[in-house]
Amino acid sequence: MSNEADLAERAGKLFSGRVDFLKSAPALKFLPDPDVPEIAFCGRSNVGKSSLLNALTGRKAIARTSVTPGRTQELNFFDVGDPLVFRLVDMPGYGFAKAPVKVVEKWKNLVRNYLRGRAVLKRTLVLIDARHGIKPVDTEIMRMLDEAAVGYRIVLTKADKVKATGLAEVLARTEAEARKHPAAHPQILTTSSETKHGIDELRAAVLADAEV
Repeated sequence: MSNEADLAERAGKLFSGRVDFLKSAPALKFLPDPDVPEIAFCGRSNVGKSSLLNALTGRKAIARTSVTPGRTQELNFFDVGDPLVFRLVDMPGYGFAKAPVKVVEKWKNLVRNYLRGRAVLKRTLVLIDARHGIKPVDTEIMRMLDEAAVGYRIVLTKADKVKATGLAEVLARTEAEARKHPAAHPQILTTSSETKHGIDELRAAVLADAEV
């Protein structure tokens, strides 16, 4: 069996096994002990982050989806594997214009300090809506990750909402933008929470990143 096939098989088994919500951390002092690798998910509000986490873990509601963008204001941690292999971290959505300025600043500080100071953070996944591509607010978070020297992958969400030609154009533009950022992984993943397109590849990528 090839390494890729082996990785995909192990990732499939892992995510079909135990995945539990651990805790929410509204401030750095509430973070769990840094004893296992962490993979963080971030993205603009309403990018489909909760839906993707649910699809990734094969659960219907491990991450709460909300009709109110910007609802997640803490870092939410999920244990994967029994025994524990790594943790997924659901980060607060960014770019939500209706949130009060003080709340937005609190989110920014929490996210920035977590990204810069978390030694066990192996990779951050930056989720981009395939219907819109990279927006200025996405570029801002990418620059923040570049400055923090935190490696990240770009994951296109809602790929089923775009025609094949449109998706190819967005993918090409996203790859071109990624090449400008030193901390960005060159491989862009395309996914759909509804059709499960790209979910197996994302599981394998997450496991590979956790094992680095």
